[in-house]
Amino acid sequence: MQSNQLPLIFYTNPMSRGSVVRWMLEEIGCSYETKLLEYGTTMKAPEFLAINPMGKVPALKYGEAVITETIAICTYLAQIFPDAQLTPDKGDHKAWAEYYRWLFFAAGPLEAAITNKSLGVEVQKERERSVGYGSFEQVLSVIESTLKDKTYIAGNRFSTADLILSSYLKFYMTFGIIPDHSVFTDYCTFHKNRPAAHRAEKIDEDLAKNNQH
Repeated sequence: MQSNQLPLIFYTNPMSRGSVVRWMLEEIGCSYETKLLEYGTTMKAPEFLAINPMGKVPALKYGEAVITETIAICTYLAQIFPDAQLTPDKGDHKAWAEYYRWLFFAAGPLEAAITNKSLGVEVQKERERSVGYGSFEQVLSVIESTLKDKTYIAGNRFSTADLILSSYLKFYMTFGIIPDHSVFTDYCTFHKNRPAAHRAEKIDEDLAKNNQH
């Protein structure tokens, strides 16, 4: 387990995107404190609004530093815990370009396309160039063509970009928003089979069960 120079506090709910950050924390192997929050109550309490004025999880506090937004948190953790090797090799500029590209693609085009799809918002063909992602089908096609015959999205080893992309694809395939495609399934199955992913899933499953009582 990596030692922390500063206290690390993780604000989450087991039924939230905090599960992605949980996986990241387990990959790093650092010690951290979990603070569980409930929707509509403790997430909207003044104490947490001082941490995240949006009143949502996940959020992370490292010493006096506070960061929110799932992908931002994971990217930050990869940087402050470099020994975990969740970024590309230092001199691999091509891999770094792919790394940042796909982190921001997930946070931007993929997130927007999925949100609109889940809300039933259809972008008219003539207006596609007015939205950042074009169309839902185009976003999935770009990801599919990139992942075809690839194990890692950026470089030749597992990185935070794989953690993010496999988490998002897996979650939305589970709920049928993203079609269950063999390229996506193979990619997600491979990465979600990592020991840290299993540990994180077990932690949140247990917390969710205990939270029901």
